[in-house]
Amino acid sequence: MMNPLLLPEIRMMLAEGDAEGMAALVNDLHPASVAEFTEGLSDEEIWALLGHGDVERQADIFSFFPEERQLELAEGVGRERMSQLLGAMSHDDRVDFLKRVDPQAVESLLPLMAKADREDIRKLLSYPEGSAGSMMTTDYATLLPDITVEEAINRLRQQATQKETIYYIYVTNEDRKLLGFVSLRHLILAKLNALVRDIMQSDVVYVRVDLDQEEVARIVGKYDFIAIPVVDNDHRIVGIITHDDALDVVVEEATEDAQRMGGMAPLEEPYLDVPFTTMWRKRAVWLSCLFVAEFFTFSAMSRYEKVMEEHVVLAMFTVLCISTGGNSGSQAATLITRAMALGHIGVRQWWTVIRHELLMGLALGVSLGIIGFLRVMIPVLTPTSVIGAVDRLTLSFVIGQTVAAICLWGTLVGSILPMIFTKLGFDPGYASSPFVATFVDVTGIVIYFSIAKMYLF
Repeated sequence: MMNPLLLPEIRMMLAEGDAEGMAALVNDLHPASVAEFTEGLSDEEIWALLGHGDVERQADIFSFFPEERQLELAEGVGRERMSQLLGAMSHDDRVDFLKRVDPQAVESLLPLMAKADREDIRKLLSYPEGSAGSMMTTDYATLLPDITVEEAINRLRQQATQKETIYYIYVTNEDRKLLGFVSLRHLILAKLNALVRDIMQSDVVYVRVDLDQEEVARIVGKYDFIAIPVVDNDHRIVGIITHDDALDVVVEEATEDAQRMGGMAPLEEPYLDVPFTTMWRKRAVWLSCLFVAEFFTFSAMSRYEKVMEEHVVLAMFTVLCISTGGNSGSQAATLITRAMALGHIGVRQWWTVIRHELLMGLALGVSLGIIGFLRVMIPVLTPTSVIGAVDRLTLSFVIGQTVAAICLWGTLVGSILPMIFTKLGFDPGYASSPFVATFVDVTGIVIYFSIAKMYLF
């Protein structure tokens, strides 16, 4: 959190023209801290403060501002200064920023930038959103296979200041086809007269430029890479994806899944930045669908009106029995959706999942069924005045078996729906807890009164 005492100090430095203090603030602190400490300053004050660092430092700090703040700052500065800032930003960060800028503004900025930067930006902007190409950076280091380690180190010294990371150096031929890679550690420890091809690792793990970003993040996490190369259809390296960008995707995808599982459309902006009407629409649509689906609960209960008239006690236990299915189904849906997101299971393993959840549903159902049985069977917990003329033992079996059956049914529904959604091409997160609970509520009523009719009529 920002130190509340620092903001007045910054304003005082700006008012007094304390160049030394502002330079120390901008250049000595971490860029993320500088961006945080300037919260509350106007656009003009921020640009005045950033002016005490070189353009590379300004670019580093700018990348840590929230998205909306970046857009505000861009509108408050001239095109020439903004183009210089974009030229100094890392390639992936500046493309992420330009995706949020009006296309006409982008076209007005590009002519002010170097030709190589313009071509790089247009190329990265051309990749589909959500693909490996859209999240990669072209700031990567390469070496030819037939040079010595000594030559390689000298070339890396020249490249280092312009590359986002040089921990992994990729070995390519003249046509940029990926041949292997060598880590900086192995390069430094190798003999100076050794050839790069002799120390490189040729079993490179890479991703295709059109691979989905969620799968890219999963691969980076699986191999614990700092960076992973991206290749085109001709196996030419076109960029790399660093671990921090993969982490951003993991957070983004997990947030979307959590919001879908909560029964709403994913938000594309931070909570407090979402317009009221947008928030209302994203939440109301799902709630309306679920509300309409709940109409079937009324229809199902109306079929058993006479049963409830003869045995009013059944109505008292309806919520107890039905909620069990919604809870078990939501639990199973959450577990399966998350396991699929992490790559622990896939649609092809549906039968294994069903068998596993069948056994788990039986075990959970029996456990809860026993509790339900005892709840009715013990007079202190369920007085005779509540039960009425119904035989206590019979009602205990009805409630116990209903809870067990609905718990099993809810578990199976919650586990299979995410895989069905995935098979149909939808995000498994749409098999949300409210969706599962609503579905199990309707079918659970049928199960409950069917068992009751079998025992009591």
